[in-house]
Amino acid sequence: MVIRRKKRKAAVYEYQKDGRYFAQIADSLKEAGAEELAELGAEDVRPEFSGIHFRADKSTLYRVNYLTRLLSRCLAPLISFACHDTDTLYRKAKQIAWEDFFATGNTFAVSGNVSDSAISHSKYAALRLKDAIADHFREKTGRRPDVSVRNPDVLLNLHIRKDTAVISLDTSGGALHRRGYREETVSAPMQETVAAAIIRFSEWDGSVPLYDPLCGSGTLLCEALMRYSHIPAGVFRNRFGFECLPDFDGAVWKQVKKEADGHIRELPKGLIAGSDVSAEAVSAARTNLMGLHYGNAVSVERADFRKLPPLEAHVIVTNPPYGIRMGGDENLDMFYENLGDFLKQKCKGSAAFVYFGERKYIKKIGLKTSWKKPIKAGGLDSRLVKYEIY
Repeated sequence: MVIRRKKRKAAVYEYQKDGRYFAQIADSLKEAGAEELAELGAEDVRPEFSGIHFRADKSTLYRVNYLTRLLSRCLAPLISFACHDTDTLYRKAKQIAWEDFFATGNTFAVSGNVSDSAISHSKYAALRLKDAIADHFREKTGRRPDVSVRNPDVLLNLHIRKDTAVISLDTSGGALHRRGYREETVSAPMQETVAAAIIRFSEWDGSVPLYDPLCGSGTLLCEALMRYSHIPAGVFRNRFGFECLPDFDGAVWKQVKKEADGHIRELPKGLIAGSDVSAEAVSAARTNLMGLHYGNAVSVERADFRKLPPLEAHVIVTNPPYGIRMGGDENLDMFYENLGDFLKQKCKGSAAFVYFGERKYIKKIGLKTSWKKPIKAGGLDSRLVKYEIY
């Protein structure tokens, strides 16, 4: 998709004045997300109420979007203003030179979030912004751009908090957790950003093998591979929202991408492996891995974890089934006791990182925990627990 805009002197928008952007991220990953942003070259990184503010030049903004494993999306603020009613919102939004971002042939969508404000309805506020954009184009050109919820060319974000509105362009062009490698899934697959966070928290560096004995459709294995082999998280994305910005620099983006892709390295055979008792899960995991660089070096076998050979001096990462995924199976207590026995008896000298969708099962493992980290995802108050097995 090519964004074609009329040649005109673009207005100067907020993000251009101060180089500041806003990253959306799961609340429990904010601290790790701030660390990751700093690693990617962002400056003045400040976690706040609903995300992380940061400063970046063009190459850093492009790099963050291409490489981040934890962020949900990055927003470029266009304007902010006092906003006590939807008429003010409509009037201010209509004054923006929207032709700086897209032409009438392009589609767009608006997401809205409202809190602690006189305007109380997020969907209605987003609708008023859509109307302002459509009316702006209709008055200028006689045509309205189309709205596309599924795959818009331009994605805009409206945030109103304490009667201050911020209209931003989504520089990611859609949720960044959608990596593009997941072709097949089994029930309740783990979100990619959560899996990436688990691999990060494990501090696995490739010095010992990594194994997932309950791998499902292989999300943890895919994220471990991507981290070890330095595969950019956005490697399969066809386009990014920052390509719609009026000051987008194609040469800088090409250089950022070339440099990142140049760091991709081979995965040694046997370093990452997993298994699952379900043939359907094993097939899905193999399919998802095959789409990635060096995915064929990751071994996935069909096996009941209780019958696996010893996995000593490994890093074990896993997301066992729980009520939602199992349909409330009453044998889950026994399942977790068996998992605890497996870790104790067959994983000596290993560190295990177990992601519990429901906290009540932590005590069923019967092992002393090294630490617990809350990771909220999909409406669940989950915990990642580390066990050191001596």
